[in-house]
Amino acid sequence: MYQLDEKIWFWGLLVIPIVIVLFLMLQIWKYRAQKKFANKELLQRLSPNQSLFKSILKVVVMCLAFACLALALVNPKIGTKLETVKREGVDVVFAVDVSKSMLAEDIAPNRLEKAKQLVTQIINNLASDRVGIIAYAGKAFPQLPITTDYASAKMFLQNMNTDMLSSQGTAIDEAIELAKTYFDDEQQTNRVLIIISDGEDHSEMSSSVAEEANKEGIRIFTIGVGDVKGGPIPIKKNGVVLNYKKDSNGETVITKLNEETLKSIAEEAKGEYINGRNTATVVEAIREVLNKMDKTEFEAKEYADFKDQFQWFLGFGIFFLFIDIFLLERKTAWLKKLNLFNENL
Repeated sequence: MYQLDEKIWFWGLLVIPIVIVLFLMLQIWKYRAQKKFANKELLQRLSPNQSLFKSILKVVVMCLAFACLALALVNPKIGTKLETVKREGVDVVFAVDVSKSMLAEDIAPNRLEKAKQLVTQIINNLASDRVGIIAYAGKAFPQLPITTDYASAKMFLQNMNTDMLSSQGTAIDEAIELAKTYFDDEQQTNRVLIIISDGEDHSEMSSSVAEEANKEGIRIFTIGVGDVKGGPIPIKKNGVVLNYKKDSNGETVITKLNEETLKSIAEEAKGEYINGRNTATVVEAIREVLNKMDKTEFEAKEYADFKDQFQWFLGFGIFFLFIDIFLLERKTAWLKKLNLFNENL
């Protein structure tokens, strides 16, 4: 397991493409200027010791030095010891709708991206609770089992898209059934299922399945993303809208937020429906609900004793800088023998 202390210094890596572009521009300018001055044969006689290979090598070494120094500033840390610790919290499973209707842009930037933002912000406000993630459309798919690793949860979340499940629809009932398998019966933790969806094209069994889940101790909260007025489903290629999804009659499909379905599911499972338009409101509502719940103690494996690794990158960075200082752009004897790039021809 690793940690990154100062991720902002990754921006320092932008120096590398800048150096490469400047080097290429300089080589083009030198080539054009030399071509005006004399032909290739005469230039080789006037400056026989100039080496293109060493110029390229100097740039490569300089880029490696910048990369190592930037990584040293980021200060990566490696966990050296895995410990079992006791924590108190609630088990929270997120079921995210990834059906095609979630591409509608009636809420910015679109319904699916808004759903990801909501889950990310909720996770950011958790303390010691465990989280799991389910993706569903026409079928439900386990994305991440119950874990205390919030970084992994957010990584899996960002990789979710509408192409990950081929079967379309909104099988909320299957998502609820799958969520039941996430919770450990031996650990009697408080159980929360948060469904983020537009509620459209749902199964009629959703409410009854939600009621059954509540009997097993699962409270279901639903978050609606989208607009009740609805919007078309864009068909894009490389980020450009080519058309909008049409029905069998050639009419543009308008997908609408179905709040009644989501309210019914939440009501059956002693939960609550929350409109997802305002992120801060959603996060605060979920935080209040979780804070009121009794926390159950459970064991979790966590890395401890993280050790700094910046010194390795700093050492390599200084090493590459020293090489760059002593690396001249003139040919050496060994380089003449190698005759790289056919420079003696």
